Amino acid sequence: MNELLNGFFATSEIALSKTEVLEDYKLAHESRSVSLLGRKDVFMGRAKFGIFGDGKEVAQLALAKVFRKGDFRSGYYRDQTLVAATEGMTWQQFFAQLYAHANIEHDIFSAGRAMNGHFGNQWLDKNGKWLNQTQMFNGVMDVSSTAGQIPRGLGLAYASKLFRQNPSLQKFEGFSVNGNEVCFATIGDASTSQGMFFETINAAGVLQVPMVISVWDDGYGISVPIHLQTTKSSISEALKGFEQTATEKGIVILKAKGYDYPELISVYQKAARIARDQHVPVLVHVYDMTQPQGHSASGSHERYKSKERLQWERENDCNLKFRNWILENNFATESEIKQIELEAEDIAKNSRKLAWDAIRNEINGENAKVSEWLARIIKANPENANFKKAKQQFESNTNLLRKDGLKLLKKACREIAASDLKSEIGAFIQNQEKKYHKLYGEHLYSEAESSPLHVKEIKASYGETNNIVDGREIINTYFNALFESNPLVFALGEDVGKIGDVNQGFAGLQEKYGDLRVTDTGIRETTIVAQGIGAAMRGLRPIVEIQYLDYIYYALAVMTDDLATLRYRSAGRQMAPLIIRTRGHRLEGIWHSGSQMSVMIHALRGLHIIVPRNFVKAAGFYNTILKGDDPALIIEPLNSYRQKEKMPLNIADVCEPLGVPEILKNGTDITLVTYGSMCRIVMEAAMDLEKVGISAEVIDVQTLLPFDRPQAILSSIKKTNRVIFADEDTPGGGSAYMMQEVLDKQDAYHYLDSKPVCISAQEHRPAYGNDGDYFSKPNAETIYDAVYTIMHESKPHIYPPLY
Repeated sequence: MNELLNGFFATSEIALSKTEVLEDYKLAHESRSVSLLGRKDVFMGRAKFGIFGDGKEVAQLALAKVFRKGDFRSGYYRDQTLVAATEGMTWQQFFAQLYAHANIEHDIFSAGRAMNGHFGNQWLDKNGKWLNQTQMFNGVMDVSSTAGQIPRGLGLAYASKLFRQNPSLQKFEGFSVNGNEVCFATIGDASTSQGMFFETINAAGVLQVPMVISVWDDGYGISVPIHLQTTKSSISEALKGFEQTATEKGIVILKAKGYDYPELISVYQKAARIARDQHVPVLVHVYDMTQPQGHSASGSHERYKSKERLQWERENDCNLKFRNWILENNFATESEIKQIELEAEDIAKNSRKLAWDAIRNEINGENAKVSEWLARIIKANPENANFKKAKQQFESNTNLLRKDGLKLLKKACREIAASDLKSEIGAFIQNQEKKYHKLYGEHLYSEAESSPLHVKEIKASYGETNNIVDGREIINTYFNALFESNPLVFALGEDVGKIGDVNQGFAGLQEKYGDLRVTDTGIRETTIVAQGIGAAMRGLRPIVEIQYLDYIYYALAVMTDDLATLRYRSAGRQMAPLIIRTRGHRLEGIWHSGSQMSVMIHALRGLHIIVPRNFVKAAGFYNTILKGDDPALIIEPLNSYRQKEKMPLNIADVCEPLGVPEILKNGTDITLVTYGSMCRIVMEAAMDLEKVGISAEVIDVQTLLPFDRPQAILSSIKKTNRVIFADEDTPGGGSAYMMQEVLDKQDAYHYLDSKPVCISAQEHRPAYGNDGDYFSKPNAETIYDAVYTIMHESKPHIYPPLY
């Protein structure tokens, strides 16, 4: 039963003071006001695109009441009310992002990189070190990709489970207080149709982690109604099979109407208690929501909603319902609530003005320098009327961008004769472009002292006797030492636990260190990687395994959209130093060849991509990445687990520098560039070529991102004047990438006496069986013939035709 006594509203579950209620309403109205103004700004041309959280205000206010410092938001671009309610931004900062203000002091989320509605807070100090996450409301910098925020939320919640259940993590106080932190994930109802949502629901139910997923159900996915999207037209009904019972673990499902303020508060209090105290995942289905302005500024919902539906939405607008509830329960009079609304609207308008003035002042100040150059051009070229006209048009534009000034100066320079003035303008243009490329391009990788690029090499050392073992024993010995020395490290993936992974890299380690440190998972690549992403965001150092490189496509979305872009899209304020472990190269068959390197190179800028040729090298690269603060993909050579290697005395300490190739064989006639398991193929060909007097220099690039930082390949080409790039990717893939790096970026073409050649696999995926593999991928004979052909063209009198 509800009671209203002395300005205090209470039920059996919640208690609300008049002050709290009216402050909530004011914030709800502020949020609605900035949404309405933001849409106008798009139509006025001030902003390029707008997407807003109107219709979600009341539910997010209720959620904010249970969101504690230390908790995490893994949400999406409609969470503006929640972010504002949890001290995550001012409305001026909201508008700064809408205007793409490329200044971290104004757009505090992404410095102009992400479109509006993409929020996150700062986790790193100016030196790239972790701040104390337990003392702030944490939000992962959002992604636009549909449902992309949900899998990562699993990892954020999983970290709480590890911090609570693993005693060795108790000392890391800056990341957790006994695992009490909840991950609050938010998603629109249409996006629950995505497979990654269902995969996460299943994994959360299995893992039993403190995750509260809020589904904002407004009945549509842009124009598509819910009955065409969701079984039973209800995500809570569709997920009944996952629901926890008295005897079976699962998820708790709660429901609330999107406009019912006290009901929403009650439901979220219950959801938070269950997740925080019991570590049970909860789905909160918030239904009967509205979206007053439609999906975004790019279209009108009047095109696809009936008049009856639009009328229903007007009548059931959450802010209107909240207003009526306040009046009905005597928290405020009509005049008092109107005064609150006026104050809220003034705050929104003033915030908008401050944000607009700030970006205009900054860009106008920079373009004033362009006007000065134009004045000098006019003075030096009085006969050219075009310059004066261009200057007048330029200065009359009240919404100039940075690019406008540089474009105008570049065009002007085309009409100026060679002079000191032209040279000065050219230098100005180059300096500005360098500045702007840095402004929009920095922080793809760590730029702190803790970057793995700064890790010093520690070479493997060996004893007097040769301790020769299988490669799998080397990596297993290394992992054992790593787990013993670093409690932040854990591994998870398919079959890594009980059987120690399919190639025995983790053999015996689950038994020794427990299943929290070495954990078996289901076959669910997307959430395996995402589980690691979220945990890495909370200071842990996960190694997640994708059993074979060919199956990494299942996880590619979260890798490219979330992990690879995190540091960049947050302008260097967030990181997730995850290691993704997999194996590839030289296995046979369409789905087990492990050759698709170009996909990784081009989709995963923001990760280091490492391709060791053996397991001493692999151990060294694991150590380097773990000493740094960037994520990495390490692709172990699949057919080397049973090949013999020397066991170093210092296997736990070996460190391999990133982007530093190794010369495997010196030569004078031609440079052969390759990596991974292809090193053996190329070395076999090189030894055969030696027999006919051709001296090939063989270089293992070792890492593809970064690539050849000391320009060792260029130095080799200066000596040999010929080069072949060889790998087992498809044509135009990894070999073409390496050629571009060396010929374009290192200008190695100056030193070539013969045509550079790329050797790759066939266009189709590799066929199965030894013969299928031989005729699908490069082999030693392929390399031999290509080198010999080059030498024949150069010295036909010495090297006659082979065939």
